[in-house]
Amino acid sequence: MKFALASSFLFGAAVAASNPFAVSSKNSAKASYNAKLLSKARRLNDAEEEDAQVDITGYSLKFEKCQFIKSYSDDMAEDGDEDTVLATQRFAIFKLCSSCGNCNYNYGEYMIDLDEYLQTTIEYQQELQNEKCEACDECAADEEEEEAEEEEEAEEDDKDEEEGEDNEEEGEDNEEEGEEGEDRKRRKLADVDCDSCASECEIYEDMEGAGYYDAADFLECQMIYDPEDDGASGLYAGPMCSSNGSKIKIGVFQDENCYKAAYGKSIEDYLVDGDGYSMKIWDATLKATYYNTCVSCTAPKDEEEDDENEDGEEQEEQEDEVLDMCQNLYEEAAKCESSGGFQNGYADNENYENQAAQEELVCDFIDSVKKGAYDDEGEIALYGKNKKINGASSTTGGQKFALTFFIIGTVCLAAYAATLHSKLTKGSSTNLSSQGGAMA
Repeated sequence: MKFALASSFLFGAAVAASNPFAVSSKNSAKASYNAKLLSKARRLNDAEEEDAQVDITGYSLKFEKCQFIKSYSDDMAEDGDEDTVLATQRFAIFKLCSSCGNCNYNYGEYMIDLDEYLQTTIEYQQELQNEKCEACDECAADEEEEEAEEEEEAEEDDKDEEEGEDNEEEGEDNEEEGEEGEDRKRRKLADVDCDSCASECEIYEDMEGAGYYDAADFLECQMIYDPEDDGASGLYAGPMCSSNGSKIKIGVFQDENCYKAAYGKSIEDYLVDGDGYSMKIWDATLKATYYNTCVSCTAPKDEEEDDENEDGEEQEEQEDEVLDMCQNLYEEAAKCESSGGFQNGYADNENYENQAAQEELVCDFIDSVKKGAYDDEGEIALYGKNKKINGASSTTGGQKFALTFFIIGTVCLAAYAATLHSKLTKGSSTNLSSQGGAMA
């Protein structure tokens, strides 16, 4: 993909130029030119990619926005049954930040196909969830072991004081060893709440039995309502943007490609199990891909080797490695780094020379999407909140006030002119009448 994908991004901005109902402007013509220019970008071959690695350790991934964009589709144009030639494309914008708390400098901004983003991030979140539940199982095992030890100690209370003290010391040693082993197995997890994780893991491990379908099962568009039952139109489910792109949910669509959203319908109204019982959506994993995301791109080090060398011998320090999720997203995304002061990015790498030449176009397009150039359905927004989108200026607050003032002033002048005209007309009629009477 890479910048070949960016060509698809910018082509969406050029739709206004080909749409006979869109407002024509120099900016739409510029977007069309940019799309043609970016179509020349190509993906690096495998040999080049090995030498083109950009070090993103020390950065953290942060979700920014989900956006639908409608653009021309050859397949839909060739299909005589379609009533439009515009296909809905789905994109995600994310950042790589040097600091989660402040992502205003030394950051990069990226745009990628939403399906690619979700598949990569959900795979990571599922691995994290599995590890969390393994640690949670160990919590339960530790509690059972502690209870058994307490019972054993209670049974041995009748023994002499010295023997009881020895058993107590042995129990403390076993407890410390158990905690060390637990810490090693949780090395990729920030926190595991042993008091609350059990109920969550029970649902996760037997989701269907608990009455849930995983939202991750609907990353690809699929039918959820068969029209053969009553002759109605079929319904399909797939990812969609919601809340102005700040969230991602599984929505309902009218077509098999999930291009046309069926607004007002909920997927849970159509989910049943094999016995016909209603099911719900488990969206915890999906939510983790966008809600308060700030995932460190530095992969955890192997702590087992560190534990083996605790005898004080000097050991070679391990180099930081990048998390696979971050690396995969970085390689596939269209990149905008220079404007954010991203350090040691691809702009300094000769293997990315072609992409660097297109960066300004990509930055402009990402900026326009963030500022509302497209609405929730992927249509070009003619009336937005932006003061400027890709060079297309809209009215500011002062301009709106001046415009309103002149409109009101014009209406008042028109009313005054009408009143004055009426008085003049009446005055002329009166003079003519008096003159006519005198002549008679």
